[in-house]
Amino acid sequence: MRSDAVILDGYVDEPACFGVPPYISPYIRYCAGVLAEHGHRVRYTTIDAVRADPAILQTFSDAAVLLLIAGITVPGKYLGGTPASLTEISQIGMQVRGPLKVLGGPIGFGYSPAGGKKAIRAAAAGFDHLLHGSPAASLDSLLSGGEPAVRGDYVDIDRWSVLGAGVIAHHPLYPRVMIELETAQGCSRSVGGGCSFCTEPFYGAPRYRSLSGIAAEVEALHTAGARHFRLGRQPDLLAYGTGGSAEFPKPRPDLLQDLFTRIRKAAPDLLTLQIDNINPGTIARHQEESREALAAIVEGHTPGDVAAFGMETADPEVIRANNLKAQPEEVRRAIEIVNEVGGRRHDGIPHLLPGLNFVCGLAGETGETYEHNRRFLQGVLDAGLLVRRVNIRQLMPFEGTQAYEENTLGQHDAAFRRFKEWTRTHFDLPMLRKVFPAGTLLRDVGVEVGGRTSFGRQMGSYPILVGLPLDIPVGTPLDAVVVGHGMRSVTALPVPVRINTLPVSALRQIPGVGKKVLPRLIARRPFRGVAEFQALVGETPVEPYLTFD
Repeated sequence: MRSDAVILDGYVDEPACFGVPPYISPYIRYCAGVLAEHGHRVRYTTIDAVRADPAILQTFSDAAVLLLIAGITVPGKYLGGTPASLTEISQIGMQVRGPLKVLGGPIGFGYSPAGGKKAIRAAAAGFDHLLHGSPAASLDSLLSGGEPAVRGDYVDIDRWSVLGAGVIAHHPLYPRVMIELETAQGCSRSVGGGCSFCTEPFYGAPRYRSLSGIAAEVEALHTAGARHFRLGRQPDLLAYGTGGSAEFPKPRPDLLQDLFTRIRKAAPDLLTLQIDNINPGTIARHQEESREALAAIVEGHTPGDVAAFGMETADPEVIRANNLKAQPEEVRRAIEIVNEVGGRRHDGIPHLLPGLNFVCGLAGETGETYEHNRRFLQGVLDAGLLVRRVNIRQLMPFEGTQAYEENTLGQHDAAFRRFKEWTRTHFDLPMLRKVFPAGTLLRDVGVEVGGRTSFGRQMGSYPILVGLPLDIPVGTPLDAVVVGHGMRSVTALPVPVRINTLPVSALRQIPGVGKKVLPRLIARRPFRGVAEFQALVGETPVEPYLTFD
Protein backbone atom coordinates (compact mmCIF):
# COMPACT_ATOMS: atom_id res chain seq x y z
CA MET A 1 0.00 0.00 0.00
CA ARG A 2 1.37 3.40 -0.97
CA SER A 3 1.99 5.66 2.05
CA ASP A 4 3.95 8.56 0.55
CA ALA A 5 2.34 11.78 -0.61
CA VAL A 6 4.13 14.30 -2.82
CA ILE A 7 3.52 18.04 -2.63
CA LEU A 8 4.72 19.79 -5.78
CA ASP A 9 4.98 23.53 -5.20
CA GLY A 10 4.05 25.37 -8.40
CA TYR A 11 4.12 28.69 -6.47
CA VAL A 12 1.23 31.09 -5.89
CA ASP A 13 0.77 34.85 -6.14
CA GLU A 14 -2.52 36.43 -5.02
CA PRO A 15 -3.54 39.87 -3.73
CA ALA A 16 -3.23 38.54 -0.17
CA CYS A 17 -0.92 35.53 -0.44
CA PHE A 18 2.58 35.02 -1.82
CA GLY A 19 4.45 31.78 -2.28
CA VAL A 20 7.34 32.24 -4.73
CA PRO A 21 10.84 31.49 -3.34
CA PRO A 22 12.20 32.49 -0.94
CA TYR A 23 8.57 32.45 0.27
CA ILE A 24 6.62 29.32 1.10
CA SER A 25 2.84 29.71 1.11
CA PRO A 26 0.48 28.66 3.90
CA TYR A 27 -1.27 26.30 1.46
CA ILE A 28 1.83 24.09 1.28
CA ARG A 29 2.18 23.85 5.05
CA TYR A 30 -1.51 23.31 5.77
CA CYS A 31 -1.82 20.61 3.12
CA ALA A 32 1.29 18.92 4.50
CA GLY A 33 -0.54 18.79 7.83
CA VAL A 34 -3.63 17.28 6.22
CA LEU A 35 -1.59 14.59 4.49
CA ALA A 36 0.27 13.78 7.70
CA GLU A 37 -3.01 13.53 9.61
CA HIS A 38 -4.21 11.00 7.03
CA GLY A 39 -1.15 8.87 7.63
CA HIS A 40 1.01 9.89 4.68
CA ARG A 41 4.72 10.58 4.75
CA VAL A 42 5.10 13.90 2.94
CA ARG A 43 7.69 14.55 0.23
CA TYR A 44 8.06 18.13 -0.98
CA THR A 45 9.63 19.52 -4.14
CA THR A 46 9.20 22.51 -6.45
CA ILE A 47 8.38 23.21 -10.07
CA ASP A 48 11.89 24.63 -10.51
CA ALA A 49 13.36 21.30 -9.38
CA VAL A 50 11.23 19.51 -11.98
CA ARG A 51 12.39 21.92 -14.69
CA ALA A 52 16.02 21.27 -13.73
CA ASP A 53 15.53 17.49 -13.72
CA PRO A 54 12.31 16.24 -15.39
CA ALA A 55 13.23 12.68 -14.31
CA ILE A 56 11.97 13.68 -10.85
CA LEU A 57 8.44 13.10 -12.18
CA GLN A 58 9.18 9.39 -12.45
CA THR A 59 9.75 9.21 -8.70
CA PHE A 60 6.16 10.33 -8.08
CA SER A 61 4.67 7.13 -9.51
CA ASP A 62 5.01 5.16 -6.29
CA ALA A 63 3.22 7.80 -4.18
CA ALA A 64 -0.37 7.51 -3.02
CA VAL A 65 -1.12 11.20 -3.64
CA LEU A 66 0.37 13.91 -5.85
CA LEU A 67 -0.77 17.38 -4.85
CA LEU A 68 0.20 20.34 -7.04
CA ILE A 69 -0.38 23.81 -5.56
CA ALA A 70 -0.27 26.59 -8.17
CA GLY A 71 -1.89 29.71 -9.58
CA ILE A 72 -1.32 33.46 -9.91
CA THR A 73 -4.10 36.04 -9.78
CA VAL A 74 -1.79 39.07 -9.84
CA PRO A 75 1.05 39.22 -12.37
CA GLY A 76 4.60 39.87 -11.25
CA LYS A 77 8.27 39.53 -12.08
CA TYR A 78 10.16 37.01 -10.00
CA LEU A 79 13.81 36.47 -9.14
CA GLY A 80 13.60 33.46 -6.82
CA GLY A 81 11.47 31.20 -9.02
CA THR A 82 8.94 31.08 -11.86
CA PRO A 83 5.34 29.99 -11.19
CA ALA A 84 4.08 26.92 -13.03
CA SER A 85 2.40 27.60 -16.37
CA LEU A 86 -0.85 25.96 -17.44
CA THR A 87 1.11 23.97 -20.03
CA GLU A 88 3.49 22.64 -17.38
CA ILE A 89 0.62 21.77 -15.06
CA SER A 90 -1.15 19.80 -17.79
CA GLN A 91 2.07 18.03 -18.80
CA ILE A 92 2.66 16.92 -15.22
CA GLY A 93 -0.91 15.66 -14.97
CA MET A 94 -0.54 13.63 -18.15
CA GLN A 95 2.94 12.25 -17.51
CA VAL A 96 2.61 11.06 -13.93
CA ARG A 97 0.90 7.70 -13.54
CA GLY A 98 -0.06 5.95 -10.34
CA PRO A 99 -1.00 8.38 -7.57
CA LEU A 100 -4.24 10.18 -6.93
CA LYS A 101 -3.52 13.50 -8.67
CA VAL A 102 -4.96 16.62 -7.07
CA LEU A 103 -4.62 20.25 -8.12
CA GLY A 104 -5.19 23.14 -5.71
CA GLY A 105 -4.57 26.82 -5.06
CA PRO A 106 -5.70 29.97 -6.88
CA ILE A 107 -5.42 28.05 -10.19
CA GLY A 108 -9.04 27.17 -9.38
CA PHE A 109 -10.06 30.76 -10.20
CA GLY A 110 -8.58 30.47 -13.69
CA TYR A 111 -5.27 31.04 -15.43
CA SER A 112 -3.75 33.93 -17.36
CA PRO A 113 -0.20 33.96 -18.73
CA ALA A 114 0.31 37.68 -18.03
CA GLY A 115 -1.30 40.93 -17.04
CA GLY A 116 -3.43 42.50 -19.73
CA LYS A 117 -5.10 39.20 -20.59
CA LYS A 118 -8.31 37.66 -19.28
CA ALA A 119 -7.95 34.56 -17.17
CA ILE A 120 -9.49 31.40 -18.56
CA ARG A 121 -11.10 28.61 -16.60
CA ALA A 122 -9.39 25.48 -17.89
CA ALA A 123 -9.30 22.10 -16.24
CA ALA A 124 -5.70 20.91 -16.27
CA ALA A 125 -5.52 17.63 -18.15
CA GLY A 126 -4.58 14.51 -16.25
CA PHE A 127 -5.60 15.55 -12.74
CA ASP A 128 -8.29 13.61 -10.90
CA HIS A 129 -9.58 16.47 -8.78
CA LEU A 130 -9.46 20.27 -8.57
CA LEU A 131 -9.73 21.58 -5.02
CA HIS A 132 -12.20 24.42 -4.52
CA GLY A 133 -12.40 26.72 -1.53
CA SER A 134 -9.71 26.13 1.09
CA PRO A 135 -7.10 23.79 -0.43
CA ALA A 136 -6.38 22.15 2.92
CA ALA A 137 -10.02 21.71 3.96
CA SER A 138 -10.99 20.49 0.49
CA LEU A 139 -8.10 18.03 0.47
CA ASP A 140 -9.13 16.73 3.88
CA SER A 141 -12.70 16.29 2.65
CA LEU A 142 -11.51 14.46 -0.47
CA LEU A 143 -9.27 12.09 1.47
CA SER A 144 -12.16 11.43 3.87
CA GLY A 145 -14.45 10.41 1.01
CA GLY A 146 -16.24 13.75 0.56
CA GLU A 147 -16.31 16.49 -2.04
CA PRO A 148 -13.19 18.60 -2.76
CA ALA A 149 -14.96 21.92 -2.21
CA VAL A 150 -14.92 23.18 1.38
CA ARG A 151 -14.28 26.61 2.88
CA GLY A 152 -12.78 25.15 6.04
CA ASP A 153 -12.49 26.28 9.63
CA TYR A 154 -9.59 27.89 11.48
CA VAL A 155 -9.81 25.28 14.22
CA ASP A 156 -8.68 22.73 11.64
CA ILE A 157 -6.19 25.12 10.04
CA ASP A 158 -4.55 25.76 13.41
CA ARG A 159 -4.06 22.01 13.86
CA TRP A 160 -2.85 21.34 10.32
CA SER A 161 -0.45 24.30 10.40
CA VAL A 162 1.38 22.76 13.35
CA LEU A 163 1.36 19.25 11.87
CA GLY A 164 2.73 20.52 8.55
CA ALA A 165 5.33 22.97 9.85
CA GLY A 166 8.23 20.57 9.33
CA VAL A 167 7.78 20.61 5.55
CA ILE A 168 9.77 23.85 5.41
CA ALA A 169 12.98 21.89 6.07
CA HIS A 170 12.67 20.45 2.53
CA HIS A 171 12.49 23.87 0.87
CA PRO A 172 15.48 24.32 -1.50
CA LEU A 173 16.51 27.57 0.23
CA TYR A 174 16.11 26.30 3.81
CA PRO A 175 16.82 27.78 6.31
CA ARG A 176 16.70 31.02 4.32
CA VAL A 177 13.00 30.66 3.62
CA MET A 178 10.33 33.29 4.25
CA ILE A 179 7.22 32.03 6.03
CA GLU A 180 4.02 33.65 4.77
CA LEU A 181 1.78 33.70 7.86
CA GLU A 182 -2.00 33.90 7.63
CA THR A 183 -3.94 36.15 9.98
CA ALA A 184 -7.18 36.44 8.01
CA GLN A 185 -9.02 35.35 4.90
CA GLY A 186 -11.68 37.18 2.96
CA CYS A 187 -12.12 40.93 2.65
CA SER A 188 -14.15 43.29 4.83
CA ARG A 189 -14.99 45.26 1.69
CA SER A 190 -16.78 42.24 0.22
CA VAL A 191 -19.96 43.51 1.94
CA GLY A 192 -19.91 46.37 -0.58
CA GLY A 193 -18.74 44.29 -3.52
CA GLY A 194 -15.01 44.83 -3.07
CA CYS A 195 -12.63 46.22 -5.68
CA SER A 196 -13.80 45.40 -9.18
CA PHE A 197 -10.77 43.26 -10.09
CA CYS A 198 -9.87 41.53 -6.83
CA THR A 199 -10.19 37.78 -6.19
CA GLU A 200 -10.01 38.03 -2.38
CA PRO A 201 -13.82 38.45 -2.04
CA PHE A 202 -14.09 34.94 -3.56
CA TYR A 203 -13.02 33.76 -0.09
CA GLY A 204 -16.15 35.39 1.39
CA ALA A 205 -16.62 37.60 4.44
CA PRO A 206 -13.49 38.08 6.55
CA ARG A 207 -12.47 35.53 9.16
CA TYR A 208 -9.62 36.12 11.57
CA ARG A 209 -7.29 33.52 13.06
CA SER A 210 -6.92 33.44 16.82
CA LEU A 211 -3.81 34.78 18.51
CA SER A 212 -3.22 31.39 20.09
CA GLY A 213 -3.50 29.59 16.73
CA ILE A 214 -0.97 31.89 15.06
CA ALA A 215 1.42 31.66 18.00
CA ALA A 216 1.24 27.86 18.06
CA GLU A 217 2.05 27.70 14.35
CA VAL A 218 5.00 30.08 14.74
CA GLU A 219 6.35 27.99 17.61
CA ALA A 220 6.16 24.84 15.49
CA LEU A 221 7.78 26.61 12.54
CA HIS A 222 10.52 27.96 14.77
CA THR A 223 11.19 24.45 16.08
CA ALA A 224 11.47 23.35 12.43
CA GLY A 225 14.12 26.01 11.80
CA ALA A 226 12.15 29.04 10.57
CA ARG A 227 13.61 32.44 11.40
CA HIS A 228 12.00 34.67 8.76
CA PHE A 229 8.29 35.55 8.92
CA ARG A 230 5.85 37.85 7.14
CA LEU A 231 2.27 38.59 8.16
CA GLY A 232 1.20 38.58 4.55
CA ARG A 233 -1.82 36.33 4.13
CA GLN A 234 -4.51 38.96 4.78
CA PRO A 235 -6.03 41.85 2.79
CA ASP A 236 -5.55 44.47 5.54
CA LEU A 237 -3.49 43.82 8.66
CA LEU A 238 -5.00 46.86 10.38
CA ALA A 239 -8.37 45.09 10.31
CA TYR A 240 -7.04 42.08 12.26
CA GLY A 241 -9.52 40.85 14.84
CA THR A 242 -12.04 43.63 14.28
CA GLY A 243 -14.99 41.39 13.33
CA GLY A 244 -18.31 42.96 12.55
CA SER A 245 -19.55 43.96 9.12
CA ALA A 246 -17.94 47.38 8.62
CA GLU A 247 -16.39 47.91 5.20
CA PHE A 248 -13.56 49.90 6.80
CA PRO A 249 -13.32 48.54 10.37
CA LYS A 250 -11.64 50.54 13.11
CA PRO A 251 -8.19 49.08 13.93
CA ARG A 252 -7.48 47.37 17.26
CA PRO A 253 -3.94 48.45 18.27
CA ASP A 254 -4.10 46.28 21.38
CA LEU A 255 -4.64 43.12 19.31
CA LEU A 256 -1.80 43.97 16.95
CA GLN A 257 0.54 44.59 19.86
CA ASP A 258 -0.46 41.25 21.37
CA LEU A 259 0.01 39.54 18.00
CA PHE A 260 3.59 40.72 17.59
CA THR A 261 4.40 40.00 21.24
CA ARG A 262 3.17 36.41 20.94
CA ILE A 263 5.04 35.82 17.69
CA ARG A 264 8.28 37.06 19.22
CA LYS A 265 7.73 34.88 22.29
CA ALA A 266 7.12 31.85 20.04
CA ALA A 267 10.24 32.61 17.96
CA PRO A 268 12.56 34.52 20.31
CA ASP A 269 15.54 34.54 17.96
CA LEU A 270 13.66 35.38 14.76
CA LEU A 271 15.59 37.40 12.20
CA THR A 272 12.74 38.84 10.12
CA LEU A 273 9.19 39.83 11.07
CA GLN A 274 7.45 42.06 8.56
CA ILE A 275 4.03 42.76 7.04
CA ASP A 276 2.31 43.21 3.68
CA ASN A 277 -1.15 44.60 2.94
CA ILE A 278 -2.49 47.74 4.59
CA ASN A 279 -5.65 49.44 3.31
CA PRO A 280 -4.99 53.19 2.91
CA GLY A 281 -8.74 53.74 3.22
CA THR A 282 -8.61 52.33 6.75
CA ILE A 283 -5.87 54.78 7.72
CA ALA A 284 -7.67 57.75 6.17
CA ARG A 285 -10.95 56.96 7.92
CA HIS A 286 -9.51 56.05 11.33
CA GLN A 287 -6.38 58.15 11.59
CA GLU A 288 -5.67 58.05 15.33
CA GLU A 289 -6.44 54.35 15.74
CA SER A 290 -4.37 53.59 12.64
CA ARG A 291 -1.49 55.66 13.98
CA GLU A 292 -1.52 53.62 17.19
CA ALA A 293 -1.80 50.36 15.25
CA LEU A 294 1.12 51.30 13.01
CA ALA A 295 3.15 52.23 16.11
CA ALA A 296 2.46 48.74 17.49
CA ILE A 297 3.73 47.24 14.23
CA VAL A 298 6.89 49.37 14.34
CA GLU A 299 7.49 48.32 17.93
CA GLY A 300 7.18 44.62 17.11
CA HIS A 301 8.56 44.15 13.60
CA THR A 302 12.05 44.22 12.09
CA PRO A 303 13.13 47.40 10.22
CA GLY A 304 13.02 47.77 6.43
CA ASP A 305 9.34 46.89 6.35
CA VAL A 306 6.73 47.85 3.73
CA ALA A 307 3.01 48.56 4.09
CA ALA A 308 1.64 47.68 0.65
CA PHE A 309 -1.15 50.08 -0.39
CA GLY A 310 -3.56 48.90 -3.07
CA MET A 311 -4.00 52.38 -4.51
CA GLU A 312 -4.65 51.18 -8.10
CA THR A 313 -5.20 54.65 -9.61
CA ALA A 314 -5.23 58.38 -8.81
CA ASP A 315 -8.16 59.06 -11.17
CA PRO A 316 -11.27 59.84 -9.05
CA GLU A 317 -13.65 58.65 -11.78
CA VAL A 318 -11.88 55.29 -12.15
CA ILE A 319 -11.93 54.90 -8.36
CA ARG A 320 -15.70 55.37 -8.31
CA ALA A 321 -16.30 53.15 -11.34
CA ASN A 322 -14.35 50.27 -9.77
CA ASN A 323 -15.38 50.64 -6.12
CA LEU A 324 -11.75 51.16 -5.05
CA LYS A 325 -10.51 51.79 -1.53
CA ALA A 326 -9.57 55.45 -1.36
CA GLN A 327 -9.48 58.73 -3.22
CA PRO A 328 -6.05 60.26 -4.01
CA GLU A 329 -6.17 62.72 -1.13
CA GLU A 330 -6.92 59.84 1.27
CA VAL A 331 -4.00 57.80 -0.04
CA ARG A 332 -1.79 60.87 0.29
CA ARG A 333 -2.83 61.24 3.94
CA ALA A 334 -2.15 57.55 4.57
CA ILE A 335 1.35 57.95 3.08
CA GLU A 336 1.98 60.91 5.38
CA ILE A 337 0.88 58.98 8.48
CA VAL A 338 3.02 55.94 7.67
CA ASN A 339 5.99 58.28 7.12
CA GLU A 340 5.35 59.98 10.45
CA VAL A 341 5.12 56.70 12.38
CA GLY A 342 7.55 54.51 10.46
CA GLY A 343 9.99 56.86 8.74
CA ARG A 344 12.63 56.94 11.48
CA ARG A 345 15.73 54.95 10.64
CA HIS A 346 17.23 52.01 12.48
CA ASP A 347 20.80 51.15 11.54
CA GLY A 348 20.35 53.41 8.51
CA ILE A 349 17.14 51.79 7.22
CA PRO A 350 13.61 53.29 7.58
CA HIS A 351 11.43 51.21 9.88
CA LEU A 352 8.24 51.15 7.81
CA LEU A 353 7.39 52.83 4.51
CA PRO A 354 4.38 52.61 2.21
CA GLY A 355 4.50 50.78 -1.11
CA LEU A 356 2.07 51.74 -3.89
CA ASN A 357 0.31 49.38 -6.30
CA PHE A 358 -1.18 50.68 -9.56
CA VAL A 359 -3.50 48.56 -11.73
CA CYS A 360 -3.99 49.75 -15.31
CA GLY A 361 -6.79 48.78 -17.68
CA LEU A 362 -9.67 49.31 -15.24
CA ALA A 363 -13.13 50.44 -16.32
CA GLY A 364 -13.45 54.18 -16.90
CA GLU A 365 -9.81 54.84 -17.76
CA THR A 366 -8.92 57.54 -20.26
CA GLY A 367 -5.62 58.96 -21.41
CA GLU A 368 -5.97 61.55 -18.65
CA THR A 369 -5.93 58.76 -16.02
CA TYR A 370 -2.19 58.38 -16.46
CA GLU A 371 -1.67 62.12 -15.99
CA HIS A 372 -3.56 61.84 -12.69
CA ASN A 373 -1.18 59.06 -11.69
CA ARG A 374 1.90 61.00 -12.72
CA ARG A 375 0.82 64.17 -10.92
CA PHE A 376 0.09 62.18 -7.77
CA LEU A 377 3.56 60.62 -7.68
CA GLN A 378 5.23 63.93 -8.47
CA GLY A 379 3.35 65.49 -5.55
CA VAL A 380 4.59 62.75 -3.20
CA LEU A 381 8.16 63.34 -4.35
CA ASP A 382 7.90 67.14 -4.10
CA ALA A 383 6.54 66.85 -0.55
CA GLY A 384 9.61 64.94 0.59
CA LEU A 385 7.62 61.84 1.51
CA LEU A 386 9.25 58.42 1.29
CA VAL A 387 7.79 55.47 -0.61
CA ARG A 388 9.63 52.18 -0.70
CA ARG A 389 8.44 50.99 -4.12
CA VAL A 390 5.81 51.46 -6.83
CA ASN A 391 4.35 48.41 -8.60
CA ILE A 392 2.62 49.09 -11.92
CA ARG A 393 0.78 46.23 -13.59
CA GLN A 394 -1.89 45.66 -16.17
CA LEU A 395 -5.21 44.26 -15.11
CA MET A 396 -5.56 40.47 -15.01
CA PRO A 397 -9.36 39.98 -14.88
CA PHE A 398 -10.94 36.80 -13.54
CA GLU A 399 -14.39 35.44 -14.22
CA GLY A 400 -16.74 36.40 -11.43
CA THR A 401 -15.26 39.86 -10.94
CA GLN A 402 -16.76 43.07 -12.31
CA ALA A 403 -13.54 43.77 -14.19
CA TYR A 404 -13.93 40.58 -16.23
CA GLU A 405 -16.63 42.29 -18.30
CA GLU A 406 -15.93 45.96 -17.58
CA ASN A 407 -12.38 47.04 -18.40
CA THR A 408 -10.30 49.10 -20.82
CA LEU A 409 -7.63 46.53 -21.65
CA GLY A 410 -5.72 47.39 -24.83
CA GLN A 411 -7.21 50.86 -25.14
CA HIS A 412 -4.41 52.90 -23.58
CA ASP A 413 -1.31 50.75 -23.99
CA ALA A 414 0.89 53.63 -25.14
CA ALA A 415 -0.14 55.79 -22.18
CA PHE A 416 0.51 52.83 -19.86
CA ARG A 417 4.03 52.40 -21.20
CA ARG A 418 4.78 56.14 -20.97
CA PHE A 419 3.57 56.27 -17.37
CA LYS A 420 5.62 53.23 -16.39
CA GLU A 421 8.76 54.64 -18.03
CA TRP A 422 8.22 58.05 -16.42
CA THR A 423 7.78 56.44 -12.99
CA ARG A 424 10.95 54.38 -13.25
CA THR A 425 13.04 57.34 -14.44
CA HIS A 426 11.56 60.34 -12.64
CA PHE A 427 10.14 58.81 -9.46
CA ASP A 428 11.82 55.50 -8.61
CA LEU A 429 15.41 56.63 -9.19
CA PRO A 430 15.30 59.80 -7.04
CA MET A 431 13.20 57.98 -4.43
CA LEU A 432 15.73 55.14 -4.11
CA ARG A 433 18.46 57.72 -3.56
CA LYS A 434 16.44 59.11 -0.66
CA VAL A 435 15.47 55.77 0.89
CA PHE A 436 18.89 54.10 0.44
CA PRO A 437 21.47 56.92 0.21
CA ALA A 438 25.05 56.03 -0.66
CA GLY A 439 26.74 54.67 2.45
CA THR A 440 23.65 52.78 3.68
CA LEU A 441 24.60 49.43 5.20
CA LEU A 442 22.46 46.50 4.05
CA ARG A 443 22.86 43.58 6.44
CA ASP A 444 22.57 39.90 5.54
CA VAL A 445 22.17 40.14 1.77
CA GLY A 446 21.82 36.65 0.27
CA VAL A 447 23.30 36.21 -3.23
CA GLU A 448 20.68 34.66 -5.55
CA VAL A 449 22.28 35.13 -8.99
CA GLY A 450 26.01 34.86 -9.72
CA GLY A 451 28.09 36.22 -12.61
CA ARG A 452 30.28 39.22 -13.39
CA THR A 453 27.61 41.18 -11.56
CA SER A 454 25.95 39.16 -8.81
CA PHE A 455 22.50 39.93 -7.48
CA GLY A 456 21.10 39.40 -4.03
CA ARG A 457 18.43 40.51 -1.60
CA GLN A 458 17.84 40.76 2.09
CA MET A 459 15.08 38.73 3.66
CA GLY A 460 12.06 40.98 3.92
CA SER A 461 8.65 41.95 2.67
CA TYR A 462 9.84 43.82 -0.45
CA PRO A 463 13.65 43.73 -0.27
CA ILE A 464 15.62 45.97 -2.59
CA LEU A 465 17.50 44.19 -5.39
CA VAL A 466 21.23 44.56 -4.74
CA GLY A 467 23.72 44.45 -7.62
CA LEU A 468 27.26 43.50 -6.57
CA PRO A 469 29.96 44.14 -9.24
CA LEU A 470 31.76 40.92 -8.31
CA ASP A 471 31.34 37.22 -9.11
CA ILE A 472 30.05 35.87 -5.79
CA PRO A 473 28.84 32.28 -5.29
CA VAL A 474 25.06 31.83 -5.08
CA GLY A 475 23.95 31.35 -1.50
CA THR A 476 26.66 33.56 0.01
CA PRO A 477 25.34 35.79 2.83
CA LEU A 478 27.08 39.13 3.27
CA ASP A 479 26.73 42.71 4.45
CA ALA A 480 27.00 45.36 1.75
CA VAL A 481 27.28 49.16 1.52
CA VAL A 482 25.28 51.08 -1.08
CA VAL A 483 27.43 52.93 -3.64
CA GLY A 484 25.01 53.60 -6.51
CA HIS A 485 21.40 53.51 -7.68
CA GLY A 486 19.39 52.15 -10.58
CA MET A 487 15.70 52.61 -11.25
CA ARG A 488 14.67 49.53 -9.23
CA SER A 489 17.92 48.40 -7.64
CA VAL A 490 21.02 49.60 -5.86
CA THR A 491 24.69 48.87 -6.47
CA ALA A 492 26.64 47.83 -3.38
CA LEU A 493 30.04 46.49 -2.32
CA PRO A 494 30.62 43.71 0.20
CA VAL A 495 31.65 44.88 3.68
CA PRO A 496 34.44 45.23 4.62
CA VAL A 497 35.49 47.01 1.43
CA ARG A 498 38.99 45.63 0.79
CA ILE A 499 40.29 48.61 -1.11
CA ASN A 500 43.75 47.18 -1.84
CA THR A 501 42.47 44.02 -3.54
CA LEU A 502 39.13 45.14 -5.00
CA PRO A 503 38.85 44.50 -8.78
CA VAL A 504 38.82 47.53 -11.06
CA SER A 505 35.18 46.86 -12.01
CA ALA A 506 34.22 47.30 -8.35
CA LEU A 507 36.62 50.17 -7.60
CA ARG A 508 35.02 52.39 -10.22
CA GLN A 509 31.66 52.08 -8.39
CA ILE A 510 32.92 53.91 -5.29
CA PRO A 511 31.54 57.47 -5.09
CA GLY A 512 34.35 59.92 -5.84
CA VAL A 513 36.28 57.48 -8.02
CA GLY A 514 35.80 58.88 -11.52
CA LYS A 515 37.67 58.30 -14.77
CA LYS A 516 40.50 60.63 -13.75
CA VAL A 517 40.93 59.27 -10.23
CA LEU A 518 40.66 55.55 -11.06
CA PRO A 519 44.09 55.16 -12.79
CA ARG A 520 45.84 57.02 -9.98
CA LEU A 521 44.03 54.95 -7.36
CA ILE A 522 45.17 51.73 -9.02
CA ALA A 523 48.75 52.98 -9.32
CA ARG A 524 48.90 54.06 -5.67
CA ARG A 525 47.71 50.78 -4.18
CA PRO A 526 48.31 49.38 -1.64
CA PHE A 527 47.11 52.13 0.71
CA ARG A 528 48.29 51.94 4.31
CA GLY A 529 45.35 53.74 5.84
CA VAL A 530 42.31 55.94 5.37
CA ALA A 531 44.33 59.18 5.28
CA GLU A 532 46.25 58.10 2.17
CA PHE A 533 43.05 56.99 0.47
CA GLN A 534 41.19 60.16 1.42
CA ALA A 535 43.99 62.36 0.13
CA LEU A 536 43.43 60.91 -3.33
CA VAL A 537 39.68 60.32 -3.42
CA GLY A 538 38.34 62.76 -0.83
CA GLU A 539 35.52 61.94 1.54
CA THR A 540 33.38 59.01 0.48
CA PRO A 541 30.30 57.39 2.07
CA VAL A 542 32.02 53.98 2.09
CA GLU A 543 34.85 55.28 4.28
CA PRO A 544 33.57 53.66 7.54
CA TYR A 545 33.68 50.26 5.85
CA LEU A 546 37.16 50.42 4.27
CA THR A 547 39.86 47.98 5.28
CA PHE A 548 43.50 48.09 4.18
CA ASP A 549 44.71 44.55 4.87
